[in-house]
Amino acid sequence: MIVLPRSLFVLIASGLLLIEQQPSRNSEMPQINPQESSPKKEPATSSETSAPKRPEKLPTIEQQAWSILEAGAKSEKIRDRAAATHVLGLLPNDRRARKMAEAALADNAPEVRSASAAALGEMRSRNSIPKLKSATDDKDPSVALAAAHALLQLKDNSGYDLYYEVLTGERKTGKSVLAQAAVLKDPKKLAEIGFQQGLGFIPFAGMGWKAFKTIKKGDSSPARAAAATVLSKDPDPRTTEALANAAGDKNWIIREAALEALSRRGDPSALNTVGLYLSDQEGEVKYTAAATALRLAAIRQSRPSKQK
Repeated sequence: MIVLPRSLFVLIASGLLLIEQQPSRNSEMPQINPQESSPKKEPATSSETSAPKRPEKLPTIEQQAWSILEAGAKSEKIRDRAAATHVLGLLPNDRRARKMAEAALADNAPEVRSASAAALGEMRSRNSIPKLKSATDDKDPSVALAAAHALLQLKDNSGYDLYYEVLTGERKTGKSVLAQAAVLKDPKKLAEIGFQQGLGFIPFAGMGWKAFKTIKKGDSSPARAAAATVLSKDPDPRTTEALANAAGDKNWIIREAALEALSRRGDPSALNTVGLYLSDQEGEVKYTAAATALRLAAIRQSRPSKQK
């Protein structure tokens, strides 16, 4: 057994103690975050981050037309609301148009309510008969008469009650609204309500009277507009072109009558021409163009494509 000198033993023990007290090499090394160690990347440029944009899809003529009609129906101007509601009558069998027209029956302006009733009659909306019957009790005579006229268009004989009241001063049912109205004592006002000139507009919708007030003495527009209305049933295909040209007339009454005639004519070939008047400065023309565009587009879609 080897006996180490005491001094050497103390020296070795002291060295071992120092080694234990020193931190390990790994603990002395600072901890490096992997994210910090990786070289920083330059921010991506807009061309790198943004995906290629798809070209914006332009709205169809139908979408434009509905937007125009809905904006008109919600306009603050009574004239616009009445005009936009009036032309809904050009859209038979269209649930969206019917709902819009029915909603207008609650408008606070009688011009809009009468336009609504007339439109429902023109579009032959039998689902609206209960609402129209309620409208015959409207305090405004023009609205009540418009509703009565609509009911007769729908083959509902209850519409005769209003005309009976106009004639006799009392309603068959004993319930009278118009008899209490001053309109029956004012021939001029009664003539205004019953006015229907030859422009082909729906009676009592408020449109005919506006056109009447616009027409000046010696103005030929009523005759030309009436001719456009009659031509809507002309089977000659050349008439479509004539009406399309008339839609560009400087007189708004002619433009509106021509567009309405194109709607009733139902020739989709005029659709592009009609689309030109969706931005007409006259509201009546613009709304008629919108309703006409929707009607012609629906007709075009319903027809089978021609085989080449």
